[in-house]
Amino acid sequence: MVVYRLCRSIAVGVSRLYFPGTVKGRENLPPRGAYIVAPVHRSYVDWLIVARVTARRRLRYIVKEEVWKSKLIGRVIEACGGFPVNRSGADREALQRCGAVLVGGEPLVMFPEGTRRSGPEVQELKDGVAYLSLRAGVPVVPVGIGGAERAMPRGSSFPRPRRVNIVIGPPVPARTAAGPDAKAAAGETEDPVASRRRARIGREAITEQSVRVRAAIQQAFDAAEASLPR
Repeated sequence: MVVYRLCRSIAVGVSRLYFPGTVKGRENLPPRGAYIVAPVHRSYVDWLIVARVTARRRLRYIVKEEVWKSKLIGRVIEACGGFPVNRSGADREALQRCGAVLVGGEPLVMFPEGTRRSGPEVQELKDGVAYLSLRAGVPVVPVGIGGAERAMPRGSSFPRPRRVNIVIGPPVPARTAAGPDAKAAAGETEDPVASRRRARIGREAITEQSVRVRAAIQQAFDAAEASLPR
């Protein structure tokens, strides 16, 4: 944790210096328990900017494994709470590690679009965020990042100083805020034994959760972009 706090302080310092801006909606972060932070993804610097979301809790990141081609960068990301995912298919090991993070009560950062996108519309989401949310019974916190694409658009090899604003939207609970899912809406993690006994998550439930999460991210993204000076 000492190494994490040091690395986070450096990352946040660089982020604020290079991409000054506001963070709105911190009151929407569950005060305790596990949850999934789901930001829009428009730039390679998004992971650096998302570190500003909270200083109270350690954020764990799932990052594409290609980053580990550079051992130095890989070690830095690990110190900041990151671990790799193979994006060529269903990476069961990465999903298991994500599940372990959530069962351990820690917040997990996942970019649900799966890769860097472009434009004002949130693209169709991958299944991972919805599946993990329903499986672990934890809420998804949508995050809009306004201005990141202008700071480092596609084709850019180096970011440019730009104002970047963050908007944290209300959490999207797992299923409904009734029964065991009421704990998820309150930011509490369901008992892991009960979670393992839960019936298999069906395709329909995953699709419905993805639709809700996508709409919430779009709303936060629109608010973040609208907050930027014209």
